[in-house]
Amino acid sequence: MSLKVNEKATDFTLVDDQGKSFRLSEQTEKRLLLVFYPGDNTPVCTRQLCDYRDGIEVFADLGVEVVGISSDDIESHQQFRQQHGLPFRLLSDPDLEVADLYGCRGMMGMKRAVFLLDEGRVVRYAHVETLALFRRSREDLIEVIRGLDN
Repeated sequence: MSLKVNEKATDFTLVDDQGKSFRLSEQTEKRLLLVFYPGDNTPVCTRQLCDYRDGIEVFADLGVEVVGISSDDIESHQQFRQQHGLPFRLLSDPDLEVADLYGCRGMMGMKRAVFLLDEGRVVRYAHVETLALFRRSREDLIEVIRGLDN
């Protein structure tokens, strides 16, 4: 079951790449772009997250904080983030519990998906990819966010 637009996002707590706890309900300063991705250092995931990295200033100007989520462990996230200069947090969902809550658990692991949440943690945009080879580009997401702002 995937979360739908205008639904309240399900709260969760995960550990980030720095070993710090991230509780969704405590993140009320900015809108959040939750980026579920299958794994660190895979070709499509690397292109996707580097694409978002390259547009981080635009996301910030739109009041959106990017947060990546995969099943990889903290050490993998640290290496992946450092290797690619990713300026956003990477959360570890090792048992795919959060992916399951958000409808991003597939037969082979985590599905690629993005959820834009407002400051009240209401879903304003949701897209779960049917095939892991596809991804939402930075331009697609910025266009969606700007459209929501109008």
